Amino acid sequence: MNEIIRKKLIEIEEKFQVKVLYAVESGSRAWGFPSKDSDYDIRFIYIHQPEWYLSIDPQGIGTKRDVIEVPINDLLDISGWEITKALQLFRKSNPPLLEWLRSDIIYFQSYSFIDKLRSLESEVFYPNASLYHYLNMAKNNYREYLQGSEVKIKKYFYVLRPVLACKWIEEYKNVPPIDFHELLKNMIPEGKLKNEVEHLLKRKIIGDELDIEPRINVINDFLESEMIRLEEYIKTLTVEIDDPTKKLDDLFRYTLKEVWG
Repeated sequence: MNEIIRKKLIEIEEKFQVKVLYAVESGSRAWGFPSKDSDYDIRFIYIHQPEWYLSIDPQGIGTKRDVIEVPINDLLDISGWEITKALQLFRKSNPPLLEWLRSDIIYFQSYSFIDKLRSLESEVFYPNASLYHYLNMAKNNYREYLQGSEVKIKKYFYVLRPVLACKWIEEYKNVPPIDFHELLKNMIPEGKLKNEVEHLLKRKIIGDELDIEPRINVINDFLESEMIRLEEYIKTLTVEIDDPTKKLDDLFRYTLKEVWG
């Protein structure tokens, strides 16, 4: 599959006249709980030739789109962000982008861009942005999927993962790992709750994820109490960071020269 993905990335480079800088897995495979029929969620960052940037119309407007999206099929979901879009989102401490940087499944990486970007992570990480992102994700998914008397197994993980990510940020004050197993290991102590989650995780991986069953009260109670507590915690958090724009501008210009000469 890696070769198929790399071939798709080469096709994208040729079709759009860009260079792919970084491509990773971002979905359940990167999170550590794929099922036997999980698709591949590939996300990438790319850069255009200098002439594309030297025009009177800014990127992201009109025909100068700042995303590339490949038609989704049953197996592959591929989309990418143009480098300046990625850097603007990095400046805002965008959680999905920070997750890309932590993915253990890297399909392609070239030039020095990603290593330099990672070196700036501690300067841009804004915990409030990530906490709001993950908490809103957890609340929305809980409200939509887990309030009935019966639920689908897989939906628990779409609430558990963001709640545990919030707890990680609260505890360690840095970007949470993308891997669910690491979050589970560090954020839930040994006991009944952890046993239930681990059992659920095993069932999801072997393919029981679409089963509809009675809700698991110990997990629901944990999620409800944590979401209430985290909402109050966020209100008390005040963090200021220096504006990283100049460093990100420099990184963009350096990468443009490194890639295209």
